[in-house]
Amino acid sequence: MKTILVVDDEANVRASLRLVLEGAGYSVTFCRTAAEFHAQVPRCRADAFLLDVRLPDGNGIDLLNGLRRMDNQAPVIMISGHGTISDAVAATRAGAFDFLEKPLGRDRLLLVLKNALDQAALRRENARLRELVGDGPRMIGVSSVFKKIVDQIGQVARSDARVLLLGESGTGKELLAEHLHRESPFSAGPFVKVNCAAIPVELLESELFGHEKGAFTGATACRRGKFDLADGGTLFLDEVGDLHESSQGKLLRVLQEGEFQRVGGEETLHATVRVVSATNQDLAALVERKEFREDLFYRLSVVPIRVPPLRERPEDVQPLAEYFLEEFCRRNNFKPTRIEEDVFDTLRAYRWPGNVRELRNVIERMAILSGGDRIGTDSLPLEIRLPASTTAQSSLEESRAEAERNLIRRSLEEARWNVSAAARALGIERTRLHKRLRALGIAKDR
Repeated sequence: MKTILVVDDEANVRASLRLVLEGAGYSVTFCRTAAEFHAQVPRCRADAFLLDVRLPDGNGIDLLNGLRRMDNQAPVIMISGHGTISDAVAATRAGAFDFLEKPLGRDRLLLVLKNALDQAALRRENARLRELVGDGPRMIGVSSVFKKIVDQIGQVARSDARVLLLGESGTGKELLAEHLHRESPFSAGPFVKVNCAAIPVELLESELFGHEKGAFTGATACRRGKFDLADGGTLFLDEVGDLHESSQGKLLRVLQEGEFQRVGGEETLHATVRVVSATNQDLAALVERKEFREDLFYRLSVVPIRVPPLRERPEDVQPLAEYFLEEFCRRNNFKPTRIEEDVFDTLRAYRWPGNVRELRNVIERMAILSGGDRIGTDSLPLEIRLPASTTAQSSLEESRAEAERNLIRRSLEEARWNVSAAARALGIERTRLHKRLRALGIAKDR
């Protein structure tokens, strides 16, 4: 049970708060004066504080400052019957979660308190995970092009500008987004990830903005969205090019105004969030084809950063491979293993269509199958030792794409270009069919 410590000199306010808070399942402790508060705090563990701004013997904002000097990070909500804008500003600067005016509305109070406790829990979890992973993601690479990317990330991290990471799948865009978050003023807040391509269109709005109880079938309880959860931190939108048109409009509103509504709700919510996006698609081309909103594109790509594929930085193959091998052996209690030098020549010559993710998989496979304390060329997978010729590979890919294009077009024509019906006939999800239409350049003849 969460404990709330309330400091207020008005008996009727204390009685009202006891009724509301205990009725909501909280344990409540009261102080009438600043002196009682100072006597109570050392021996009372509180999960949150409700502090009146004006007290008979002090000021609630001074009490807040005292809590922060004691390194007490529990959320504080200021309350006042005659508050001013300057009081609200001073409370916010001192670290108050919110500022409420009397008379206190029950629903508003409970909502603010719940959000304050949820954010505090997220901060504790964030700190715990940081302790587990140490200093966070390591930036592995010696090539000049990779060092330039890391420098750019470091420069832009100091501001609140939105960043768009552009690059092929497997190049490490999520890792760079995490690095940006940890180097930014938002690092004390949570890092929340959303894969826009993995969530069905009909659930994406609920995922981003949350929903109210009963908003749709299956919504048995109120749920907070990713924007709400990322308040004070960073929201990473992966595969942002796959956002549906309706979701694009609502995302634009959040970016413009910093406010949103839960699905099925009427209350306008606010969030201060640093948005970092990533995509492996050509968003500029999607904008030209009217498949992605131009205004949203410019909102997301204040600072666009291209993440180069691994084939453009072969110097990074060796340090990455050595890092992946060491990490894998440590994680699985394998004896230390070394990669022979001639193996790196072969690894550097390979094109790595799956980029860093593919390299990691190959290194782990070699570590498992080598059996000794050295990994030689005989442990290299056949596709790495004897890569198919570029011409043959290109020809095969083109043949597959043409066959897929013909099958999809035929299904669409039979369904009279009803994408949902064609998707059912093909046995795939509608969102995946939309993605393949874009990738294969299929459009209805005008």
